[in-house]
Order: sequence, then C-alpha cells, then structure tokens
Amino acid sequence: MTKNKATANTANRLVCQNKKAYHDYEIVEKLEAGIVLVGTEVKSLREGRANLKDSYAKIRKGEVFLYGLHISPYTHASYDNHDPERVRKLLLHNYEIKRLTGRTQERGFSLIPLKIYFSNGRAKVELGLARGKKLFDKRESLKRKEEIREMDRLRKHRRES
Repeated sequence: MTKNKATANTANRLVCQNKKAYHDYEIVEKLEAGIVLVGTEVKSLREGRANLKDSYAKIRKGEVFLYGLHISPYTHASYDNHDPERVRKLLLHNYEIKRLTGRTQERGFSLIPLKIYFSNGRAKVELGLARGKKLFDKRESLKRKEEIREMDRLRKHRRES
C-alpha cells in the first residue's frame, strides 16, 4: 500500500487545462510555477474543481500574480472557506521573473496559464508566454488540424484495405 502511495505522489496528476488558450494564442514558451494556496483551495483542487478559462498572469512589483482562476469552494469546509476568484501569487525564481518582465513588455506577449497539476504533491501551474492570434491565424490552424485529421483517416483506411 505504501508503494502505491509513493508512486501516486511522484506522478504528475492533471487537475485542469486551458484548451482554449491553444486556439486563441500562439504559445512561444512554457514554464512551470508554484502557486500560493490556502488549505481549502488545495482540497478543492484535489477534487478537480478548478477553471482556467479567462485567466491570465501579470507581473506586479517584481512578483507574478494569477488573475481569474476560479477554484470552487471546498464542499466540506465549515465557515473558513476561500474566495473562489481571489488573486493568487505564483512562485518563480527572480531570474525567471526578470526574463518574463522583458518578454511581456514586448508588443503582444502575455502570460497565460495552460494547466494546473500536482507534481510530487504540490500544486503547479504551467504558464505559457503567448502572442494573440488574429482571426485568419485561427482559421489557418483549424484548416491545418483538419488536414492532418483527414490524412490520418486516409492512412488508417489504407491499412485496413
């Protein structure tokens, strides 16, 4: 029983991901950050009750904060539950923050959370340094995805024949 618990802690367990970010943004770079959470938020995340839609990260006074992340209140908490939409601090090294500050000040770059997961029992956020896509870019990527799907379908059909 102890062995299963140990292997479960070392594996990355996905809580939620932001699929819309890949549609709306071109992800240039990805990095991992820790999150400062209160106890009921961690318990709610373990239940998988989080939503990354419309969330973003900003750098303020040399620190990175996550806005718009919705973590539902923990169902078994009594009076001391957390605010679901509160601003949460992200944990990064100083050199990472300085590099991100330079990159986000460039035209069109922003920090978008891509997924939340547990790594070795700690909640982590995968941040993406992203540039917004124009409408024709979105159409282009949808067309490319459809072409790949069609080629895979034809390849599969050819193997069956």
